Amino acid sequence: MCGKFAAQASWAETTRIIESLTGTALGGDAAHANDREVTYRVMSQLPVIVWDRDLGMRRIQLMRWGFPHRDDPRRPDPIHARAETIDVKPTFRGAFHGGQRGIVLVKSFNEAAEKGPQHVILPGATPALGLAMLWRSFADLPACVMVTVPANALIATLPTDRMPAVLAPEDWAVWLGEDAASPERVKACLKTVEGERWTMTPEQRAARPRRRPTVSDPGGLF
Repeated sequence: MCGKFAAQASWAETTRIIESLTGTALGGDAAHANDREVTYRVMSQLPVIVWDRDLGMRRIQLMRWGFPHRDDPRRPDPIHARAETIDVKPTFRGAFHGGQRGIVLVKSFNEAAEKGPQHVILPGATPALGLAMLWRSFADLPACVMVTVPANALIATLPTDRMPAVLAPEDWAVWLGEDAASPERVKACLKTVEGERWTMTPEQRAARPRRRPTVSDPGGLF
């Protein structure tokens, strides 16, 4: 299941990609972030694209990845929402029907089997992918979950049976609530994408430096 992805930190670059994918502008200040790629994990503050009804424009809002656990708000639970039950499950249905739906733009995302190594999925020639998110506010904490769908043929080889819901650019306005649509039409945006040009490779982890034993750290002997 996806628990890590890479995205641009620069609002300017994010805006440029969105405009190239959808032909629509994104509101907000893009002048103060440098152009670099950042890795986001569960509990990160994600830059989520939302539709601001009052302003009549798209904007970016920072949200924590993971709803707070009912017994311990410091723990994330859940972090994913199944597309099949997103409109009926009590945890998600209010946000789904209330238009609290967002998009995170990613350059790549990770997948892994339950006990397997991480693999990086790259979208080929596509500059970025728009992943469907659902969000809610918990007191002063805006938090989001990633929507998942059945895995495509590539990702199912890991094996795992789920993947993020990748939105087609023409579905963004419907998913965000920018274009009025029935719940059935909104839910239809959530579908498995085969991604014929996607690639999947094992994640390369940096080698840890060998420890040297010291009096205070004898573990380096072993």
